[in-house]
Amino acid sequence: MSDVDTQIVQPPSGRVLDDKDLHFSEGNPFEAMMTRFDAAAQLLDLDPGLYKVLRQPDKQIIVSVPIQMDTGDVEVFTGYRVIHNVSRGPAKGGIRFDLNVTLDEVKALAAWMTWKCAVVNIPFGGAKGGVICDPAQLSDTELERVTRRYTAALIETLGPESDIPAPDVNTNERVMAWIMDTYSMHKRSNVMGVVTGKPIEVGGSLGRREATGRGCMIVTREALRHLGLPVRGSRVAIQGFGNVGSVAARLLEQEGLTVVAVSDASGGVYNENGVFIDDAIQWVREHRYIQGYPGGDAITNEELMSLDVDVLLPAAVENAITSKNAAKVRARVICEGANGPTTARADAILAEKGVFVVPDILANAGGVTVSYFEWVQNRSGYFWEEDSVIERLHTITSRSFQDVLNVAQRHKVNMRTAAYMLAIERVAAVHRIRGMYA
Repeated sequence: MSDVDTQIVQPPSGRVLDDKDLHFSEGNPFEAMMTRFDAAAQLLDLDPGLYKVLRQPDKQIIVSVPIQMDTGDVEVFTGYRVIHNVSRGPAKGGIRFDLNVTLDEVKALAAWMTWKCAVVNIPFGGAKGGVICDPAQLSDTELERVTRRYTAALIETLGPESDIPAPDVNTNERVMAWIMDTYSMHKRSNVMGVVTGKPIEVGGSLGRREATGRGCMIVTREALRHLGLPVRGSRVAIQGFGNVGSVAARLLEQEGLTVVAVSDASGGVYNENGVFIDDAIQWVREHRYIQGYPGGDAITNEELMSLDVDVLLPAAVENAITSKNAAKVRARVICEGANGPTTARADAILAEKGVFVVPDILANAGGVTVSYFEWVQNRSGYFWEEDSVIERLHTITSRSFQDVLNVAQRHKVNMRTAAYMLAIERVAAVHRIRGMYA
């Protein structure tokens, strides 16, 4: 176990992180994120003033989203938008529609976006948004009304130079098109750059839909090579078979890895000889869930997490690996396709077991990287071929993996702490140069 995982961390604020803090972190994504931030800030000997600035979001916005339902009744939903930091560029971050959205979750995700953009060294800050609702219970017209009213409520915040949303949990290209159209109608001009992850027809980028999964594939390949493990023939288990998990599965299969298990909210399937990914994707397309897929044996999500594999790729939701199941993980490598899938307590257990974790702010940064490409294309009015998008993504992702690995080796810390150290130093450096407006 590394020093960072075993020691009591003394952040610049003077408050000692104790066992109670780490216990609280498991259920609170913002505190979990800040636990990692504090550890990295101490190792960097971050100035106490900068520590205070970087620890707090710039803006926390709560809006009411009243809409008329198809029945004629009026419902009022609650929406959030948190802008964490914009020192390096306009805020960037997805919008999720989910019943479990909380302000703490959105704050954590906004901060993660700040660090993620800094890790891959693209000129964005971090933001995140969400509306508390169940899209499965809304008609298409009701979903459109929620989207447009939420966008209108944030019209002074959003903009290609200020705050640029993207798809996240339960949102997609169509929702992004509604946001772009609503914003454009208010601004009386066509503003493609206000949002990324759009359909190709309205300014989206080729390669954007596959970008996060492709980034996971690239860092997984880099991690295996670093550890001296063969890429071809390595065994992978993937928790979460949505856009990220399914794309990563298909690309890893194409690289010669064997995907032995996949799962979603309904459960999972295991085949020691490999799941046929295209076949499984088609099954989910037709049946919505992987449950019942005949290409292997049924397993639970918990069983998938403890399979004897080379790579475990959690690509579903936060807190998938906790102190309760981390000891059961047998993978050599964890590639975090989801945001915050591993708790702070679990980090220490995994480090003790010698598991090589590629952290979320590096592993799943492919999406925001190609979102950056989309934004650049929108601003220039010139659109790239898909091969160019993929090549540039490979270059940035591979370089970023090496940047984080270099910090990890230089400071003798794990990859997560190294990623935070790299990101925080890059953001802090800009604050030092720009100074403080007073």
